[in-house]
Amino acid sequence: MPVMKPVTRKSAVGAPPAKNVDNDARKQRTDGVEARERLLGVALRLFVEKGFARTSTRDIAQEAGANLSAIKYYFGDKAGLYRAAFIEPIGCECTEMPDMRGLTLRQAIEIFYTGFFEPLKQGDLVQMCIRLHYREMLEPTGLWAEEIETNIKPAHVALIDALVHHLGVGKADDDIHRLAFSIAGLAIQLFVSRDIINAIRPKLIATPAALDQWSTRLADYAEAMVMAEARRRAENGAGTQASASARSTAKSKKKA
Repeated sequence: MPVMKPVTRKSAVGAPPAKNVDNDARKQRTDGVEARERLLGVALRLFVEKGFARTSTRDIAQEAGANLSAIKYYFGDKAGLYRAAFIEPIGCECTEMPDMRGLTLRQAIEIFYTGFFEPLKQGDLVQMCIRLHYREMLEPTGLWAEEIETNIKPAHVALIDALVHHLGVGKADDDIHRLAFSIAGLAIQLFVSRDIINAIRPKLIATPAALDQWSTRLADYAEAMVMAEARRRAENGAGTQASASARSTAKSKKKA
């Protein structure tokens, strides 16, 4: 993200004692964080309402009670501000996923879901960011394609690797990809259906603990989906390893 960092200036002659300078510096840093967050919040709302092309930096600065120079100072330009609004509420960019092949199937799925749901704990801010993602799909600037390559595809590949390993197949085929998309779809519906859940059963997403419960339950459902795929492959003669994996998973659940 193109962010312009503050410039450190030398103290002027007759500056107050070092202790006061430190206090002033801390206050300036705090004010800077608040100013940046205020700009980001206003920009996010306006980008959602009007889109990237029809939102001007002047409008953003005016509603945020800031100077145009503040946008350049903190974000570089309008594109940098849009990128921050698009990415930051949901989480930082991450191109490295953990190798889930060394984990149990349950551990791999829980890691996948826990990471998925963490942004939802930020509440309304994330919902606004999700709406911006919808808008980006309709009026692309290139960030959605970048998001797929940078974050979504690596997460999908990591999940595929875990499924291939635990199903005992040589390589991913179309059904493995269908299974991975279905497992991810269980999590995506929580983002897409948030307003519906709020209208029908709000307590299901009301607290961080409630969201953690989703991770546990969806991991149960996902395990069942993997076991069903293993049985299907065994019945179709797709390999004894998949059948053994299904039996092993079933035994583990009985012991639990």
